[in-house]
Amino acid sequence: MQNPSQSFDEASAVAHHLVAAFLRYNDDFREVTRRAAQCFERRDWQQNRGNAVQRIELYELAVSRAITTIQAGVDLTGDGRPFWARVKSGYAERIEEYADSAFFKTFFSSITRRLFNTVGVDADVEFLASDVIAAEQLLEDNDVHTYYNRGALRLLLDQVLTDFSFSVPYRNREQTIRFIAAEIDAFSKARGDHRDIDVIEFLTPVFYRSTRAFIVGRVGGEDWVSPIVIALRNSDEGIVADAVIQSENDVSMLFGYTRSYFHADLEHVGATVGFLQRLMPRKPMDEIYTVLGRAKQGKTERYRLLFHHLGESSDEFVRARGAKGMVMEVFTLPSYDVVFKVIRDRFDYPKTCSRDDVMKKYDLVFMRDRAGRLVDAQEFRRLRFPCNRFDADLLHDLLEECAIACRVDGDDLVVEQAYIERRLVPLNLYLKSADDEQSVAAAIEYGQAIRDLASSNIFAGDLLIKNFGVSRHGRVIFYDYDELCLITDCNFRRMPEPQDDVDEMRAGAWFYVGPNDIFPEQFIDFLGFKSHAKQAFLDHHGDLLTPEYWSHLKQRHAAGEIIEVLPYTARDRTEHRGLARVPIRH
Repeated sequence: MQNPSQSFDEASAVAHHLVAAFLRYNDDFREVTRRAAQCFERRDWQQNRGNAVQRIELYELAVSRAITTIQAGVDLTGDGRPFWARVKSGYAERIEEYADSAFFKTFFSSITRRLFNTVGVDADVEFLASDVIAAEQLLEDNDVHTYYNRGALRLLLDQVLTDFSFSVPYRNREQTIRFIAAEIDAFSKARGDHRDIDVIEFLTPVFYRSTRAFIVGRVGGEDWVSPIVIALRNSDEGIVADAVIQSENDVSMLFGYTRSYFHADLEHVGATVGFLQRLMPRKPMDEIYTVLGRAKQGKTERYRLLFHHLGESSDEFVRARGAKGMVMEVFTLPSYDVVFKVIRDRFDYPKTCSRDDVMKKYDLVFMRDRAGRLVDAQEFRRLRFPCNRFDADLLHDLLEECAIACRVDGDDLVVEQAYIERRLVPLNLYLKSADDEQSVAAAIEYGQAIRDLASSNIFAGDLLIKNFGVSRHGRVIFYDYDELCLITDCNFRRMPEPQDDVDEMRAGAWFYVGPNDIFPEQFIDFLGFKSHAKQAFLDHHGDLLTPEYWSHLKQRHAAGEIIEVLPYTARDRTEHRGLARVPIRH
């Protein structure tokens, strides 16, 4: 690529340019992030949705822009590895002064991996995953508000509302204070171990997602600490507290991998991630980076943790539990809580989608609000694994059925493209060992998953229960995206009545079925539930089997209405059932 005779001055100039390119990206990222506060105050939810998509796209745009600039000023012919080794060295020196230097390293590696089409890791021209680990950092004084309890919790909370004020006033400040205090007290009593509160700490930046704002922190006393999140909504009458989230599990789901990313303008990202992980110790650091919108850093951290674990373990990659997919080969390392999904070369009937179609579905999920019901699948390129860590039958199938993506290079398996996501228990397998109560709960959750996805304008497509999984929190999550589509692209129809006995006896449809036609009455045929669980589904979600339900929802989406599925139970409104109709500004 590069001419070896290129000077150190040229390498220094490229290093300087790349640092500036990342700083520009980071400024753009934060500028878009800050818009969330304005959208919350103006209740401009459509603009907020557009900002979320724009922010996701910024990273690839920044990488492409940096490469284009370099190519215009530097000769990329010949062997450029010695030159890029010098660039890397100069770049490393320049970024030492920055708090979140790991982000700079990830950005540099994104560029060189694209320039060199790197397979696995090339330590000469990119930073190793062990080099990119975020250093342990502490929050600075201006990153957090600290409130000491002087004996009156309401006085403390009054100061909190003063510090976290908006251009829109609170609907009823005193009522909001009483509500938050009562929720804190109720949670303590529910635990059965009422504890004195000495201090509450809240991160200074407000966390925004869709139509809600969140004040995130921790509450503690002598020998104890627990998370606390105050959820706010901007109502017609002003800002109100929707809920006070205090259990580790509930806060973990709020920051979960099935949700869209937060917008929080963080001065010190790594230190904030450390603060959050101490509140949610079971949540991997890569997921916290990702849910804060730092998806590339999340991928780097996931890669680092994965290959560190691979070096510390000895078990083999095996085919993941569940029915073998027609579109994806799915495998896992039993000792590690993720699955790898590789697209097959060919799809058997009745699948009609192409490889590109499948990738577009995953891109669609990446860009949208996942409503707590879709797994955030991260795409990885040119991974390298030791062949001897694979089950022989799995390795054979990967090379035979996924030859476009998988090949052997020496002693390694190279995977050109794969999706990595959290491992779930397939719903069909979960039900095999579930008791009656668990089966009923799972059937109701399955219906709610379909309903929540529909509220975000997503139709799952293939509703077979094998395409859904159960999380450790007991939530049912959809993870098979090849037939996923927008509700606004569907045509929901009622099954026509047969005209005569001949029609009724036909094996196939005796009437015209368009490519986007869907017959909700047929959904019942996909339910693999036992009779009592099936009845529970019908009792709670029978309207999902009617075209009227779907057509009405389609009309609402087509009209631009945002229907938000909240990651908590709102307590401010007794009529709220987890689904919020949100007015929008045009």
